[in-house]
Amino acid sequence: MELAVLFGACLLISGVAIRVSAMLANQLGIVDRPGGHKQHEASTPFVGGCGLIAVVVSVPLLVGWFFGDSALFRIRGMLLGGLLIFLTGLADDIWRLGFKPRFMIQAVVALSMVFIGGVELRSLGELLPGVRVDLGWLAIPVTVFATIGLINAVNMIDGIDGLSGSISLVCLALTAVVAHLANNTGYTIFIVALMGGVGGFLYYNLRYPGNSRARVFLGDNGSMLLGFLFVWLFIALSQNRGGQQAAMPPVVALWLFALPLMDTVGIMLRRIWLGKSPFRPDRHHLHHLFLRAGFRTCDVVAFAAVMQFLFGLCGILGMLLGVPDYLMFWSFVGVFGVYFLLIVRPWRLVPGLRRLNNSLGLPSVQVRGIFVGYLRKERISEVIGVISAGLTRGYDYQLSIHELGSSRTDGRNVYCVVHIPSEGNDQLIGKIQRDAMRIRRRLARQPGVEVRLFLCRKSENDPRTAYSPIVGGGSRTGERRGVRSTLIYSMERGDGSMPSEAHGFGLSVPPGCS
Repeated sequence: MELAVLFGACLLISGVAIRVSAMLANQLGIVDRPGGHKQHEASTPFVGGCGLIAVVVSVPLLVGWFFGDSALFRIRGMLLGGLLIFLTGLADDIWRLGFKPRFMIQAVVALSMVFIGGVELRSLGELLPGVRVDLGWLAIPVTVFATIGLINAVNMIDGIDGLSGSISLVCLALTAVVAHLANNTGYTIFIVALMGGVGGFLYYNLRYPGNSRARVFLGDNGSMLLGFLFVWLFIALSQNRGGQQAAMPPVVALWLFALPLMDTVGIMLRRIWLGKSPFRPDRHHLHHLFLRAGFRTCDVVAFAAVMQFLFGLCGILGMLLGVPDYLMFWSFVGVFGVYFLLIVRPWRLVPGLRRLNNSLGLPSVQVRGIFVGYLRKERISEVIGVISAGLTRGYDYQLSIHELGSSRTDGRNVYCVVHIPSEGNDQLIGKIQRDAMRIRRRLARQPGVEVRLFLCRKSENDPRTAYSPIVGGGSRTGERRGVRSTLIYSMERGDGSMPSEAHGFGLSVPPGCS
């Protein structure tokens, strides 16, 4: 019960801190503006880290209230390093620091973690049978390297709404399980509090009904802070310190942080392989490839969170079952090898991801409406009535009816397109899919009538087809095979609502139809 109350309190603290910071963001210049390789269309505050730092600073007081002062580990080093890395990220969000000064400050933070917090990576575990890798004098350099790496791993995976926060929440939950299994009360309490901070951020950043896009971004201030906290937790829980037994072998940390780690290392190796700077941003991260394959943002986030959960579960099960460290390590290396081979040639991976999206029955991000065809001309009025009854309230659309220039079998050469401006709206795309299924069921007894989602084909996603707008909403030129069509009827509904009557179009029969 105390942990649940602590989580709720930190959720509230994070949410309030982010709300206040977002109100001040424009005045302070902490705003991400569209342009370059960024895909969002509205200026968005970079204040996600404000909620996290508010929670970190509040934790000692909250823990003292709920559990007593002795329940938490010595947090002075974490507070000092967290504040420094947060301010560095904030400066980077405002003034765009180069990677060299950022790396230098991250190294200083890593040294503060070692000398003030006493958190140091001294052993990597048994990476070969019978060979335990103790770092000795290399402990401090490796700790600095690991700190810089994890900080930037969280930063690099922060590419679409809700992704970094959702993956971080999964990682934290799994790490809390490890700390709890080891009876490490202090770190269990701190991780639960941090989960509340991430949850408060996700309220503003995650896409869900009523929140069609992120209202705030994590920013470098938040991603760098989260990365620092992760590296502190992973090192502290995987090393014997002060006579306290480690909560997990070091190799388990790789599995608990597998997806961000593999994505970062894989994309940097790919850039080097192509002769580019490993620090030059591009759009070849795994989440970008999912988007290119047609996955909606919310589906990419869900898929990534499930992947990270499964990776982390493998690490925890391996630890509980006593799997040797070297088997877990080389298994991870093998998984990373497969992952790298997949992402190194995205033009091969994207078609496979597109097939996966179709096989799972998920709507494509390219959905722009509903297609119904092919019909005889005399059936148009009846089918329009079915379409109107199948559409739900709450969105604008344009209905267009087209006649193909050449006759089809049995004279069925007319098709309908309900064009709906849904670009970037995951919830609306899901609603369109449900409406298409409803219309398909109602027309199931009509022989030869096809009902499917109407897609906006883009050349970067599907080189076979290209989208070319017409008066009635759109056409897929590749699938029409050059056959011209004539618009014979069009109407729009622009008030964002649908009447409850079955024939809510205010139907006017096209010329020549009955």
